[in-house]
Amino acid sequence: MTWTEAIVLAFVLLATVAVGLTACGASRWANVANALLGRIEAARRPPCPGPYTARELEGLPLPVQRYFRTALTEGQAFITAVRVEHTGMFNLSTSAEHWAAFTSRQRVVTRGPAFLWDARIATVVPGLTVRVLDGYVCGEGILRAAVLGLFAVARLGGGGELARGELMRFLAEAAWYPTALLPSQGVRWEAVDDFSAKATLVDGPLALTLLFGFNDAGLIDLVRAEARGAMVGKEIVMLPWECRLSDYQVCDGMTMPITGEAAWIRPEGRRPYFRGTITSLAYEMSP
Repeated sequence: MTWTEAIVLAFVLLATVAVGLTACGASRWANVANALLGRIEAARRPPCPGPYTARELEGLPLPVQRYFRTALTEGQAFITAVRVEHTGMFNLSTSAEHWAAFTSRQRVVTRGPAFLWDARIATVVPGLTVRVLDGYVCGEGILRAAVLGLFAVARLGGGGELARGELMRFLAEAAWYPTALLPSQGVRWEAVDDFSAKATLVDGPLALTLLFGFNDAGLIDLVRAEARGAMVGKEIVMLPWECRLSDYQVCDGMTMPITGEAAWIRPEGRRPYFRGTITSLAYEMSP
């Protein structure tokens, strides 16, 4: 065998191993994700009787009333679940700009509440991806990351600040499933000023409040938490956190943002880590 033949054979063997690892990782990751999705579905609560009517807005802060009158239409059925697909960029570093492309699928159940984000993040090595599961499942926070879905780099789960942070994400992203922000769905609103209000959500032992900012069109453009748990190394550090929402479009009779950015507010300044665009939305509605 010549050196050229040996090099070609080595590349073929490496490619075969890579394909095998990728297939094995994808299968194992799908099993984990499906098990979590099964828990979400099993814990779903019955939907509230609908539909939405503007009478529900009586007594709400004025910017919240303007938001619902803009985002929803009279007679809108309540959203019980949604499947979302995204594409965008994710910063893999907490201290530098190491942005990588991602695609993701997300399942949300509003009467859980619960969600699971299943993402595939590219790396600088072609074909080498990092798989991420991030969610709020049956009152617990979930964060798992693994290279090719096989080699774990993060595996967290449980209550406390992890669960609280994931429930914050559910509430901050509710502009994608806006009927979940209605008082009948469990959200309590408190006035702040003409362009902002506080929303409080309780799930079991967890209670949290986020600040919602509204633009001149009456739509949500900012959601902020004064303290959310951020992973710094192997520790959770409390930092301000915010989401910015934009590019509103009409989908199934509701007006919602298609583009979003999430950022940590660190001592050295604002540091975005997620910039994504929705590519697909599929809703399940109450009868």
